[in-house]
Amino acid sequence: MKKLLLIGYLFFLYSVVAYPEGYQVNLQGQRQTGMGHIGTGLSLGASSIHFNPGALSFMDKEWEFSFGGNPIFSNNTFQKPAPSLYEAESDNPIGTPFYFYGAHKVGDKLTLGLGITTPYGNSLEWGDDWDGRYLIQDISFHAIFIQPTASYKITDKLSVGAGFSLVPGSVDLSKALPLTDENGNEGQVELSGTTMGFGFNVGVYFEPSNKFSIGIDYRSQVDMDMEGGDADFTVPSSMQEYFPENNKFSATLPLPANLVIGIGWHPNEKLTLGFDFQYVFWSAYESLDFDFEQNTDLLQDSYNPRNYDNSAVYRIGGEYKLNDKIMLRAGFYYDQTPIPEDYLTPETPGTNKYGMSTGASWKINEKLSLDLSFLYIQGEKREDGYAPADFYGTYYTNAFIPGFGLNYSF
Repeated sequence: MKKLLLIGYLFFLYSVVAYPEGYQVNLQGQRQTGMGHIGTGLSLGASSIHFNPGALSFMDKEWEFSFGGNPIFSNNTFQKPAPSLYEAESDNPIGTPFYFYGAHKVGDKLTLGLGITTPYGNSLEWGDDWDGRYLIQDISFHAIFIQPTASYKITDKLSVGAGFSLVPGSVDLSKALPLTDENGNEGQVELSGTTMGFGFNVGVYFEPSNKFSIGIDYRSQVDMDMEGGDADFTVPSSMQEYFPENNKFSATLPLPANLVIGIGWHPNEKLTLGFDFQYVFWSAYESLDFDFEQNTDLLQDSYNPRNYDNSAVYRIGGEYKLNDKIMLRAGFYYDQTPIPEDYLTPETPGTNKYGMSTGASWKINEKLSLDLSFLYIQGEKREDGYAPADFYGTYYTNAFIPGFGLNYSF
């Protein structure tokens, strides 16, 4: 019976390398973040490389460079069901997503550019001895999108664009094992590795008048196929034969496709308004399977169901030109969780989220401007859990995200 229980624990052990809705990080431009991260239906210069490659050819300047970053201060709280009084709070490291864009107008119709962004990532630490330690103790995941892009203006009102994405990624996670040595120390496993994925980004931009614009953008799914990841086990000496040293694992991690439709409206010379509808194809994440290079009676390959649903994000925002030097922004969005009932895990607690943002730009001179943003994200209280591991409770999440960037054009 003990052997069967341990196999059961190990079955759930390898369920945390995938990343729920919290690992899609929508922070790819300070102007867009300040407006609720809208941008697909607007022409906003070099940053259109990410938001809509079709709009890139509407860039005003011959050259434009934009870069910035956002420190993420996030918090997660877990409470066990009553009558228990147990509560745990994560101690997350500060996330640091960043972006860089550079673009050049080759002629009146063709514009070329390069974007480097981090639209996926996750950092979370629950600690070594919390009640969910057999599911997760800490996790860190990073994916960098390197996207060369071309945009072509078919007419004065219509343009198309496309980019190829090269995506290096890495993951490092730890969790406890239900094995103790003679001193009462629990076992632990650390899974880590690097991989490379590939994808594309295509967009269409239409500007029928100087007051109205519309854009459609599709960012493809990227499968992060990890081969030869390191599986390092710390277990009592009596159990070491069941957990081979220098073991390896393979797994596929899907980064979902996104379809975004955006509308821009310019009622006057000072005001810009916009709305984006973002549809995320999370149903691609049906399960997470781990194939170990060396198997034993207690270390078998695993199948971990996820059964995620497709989800939507609704965004609205605006920008107001206060004077020739200052631009002010505000925005709001609602982000649906793709995680169905009974499949909620603590590595990135997924809840429906509200995002409220503000921002500003200061035009330092004719070529250089400073962009600032601030985003507050509040997750809805969620009472749920992961049925395969019978781990349930109430989750609370929120995040404070300031941001800064520079834009240089000539």
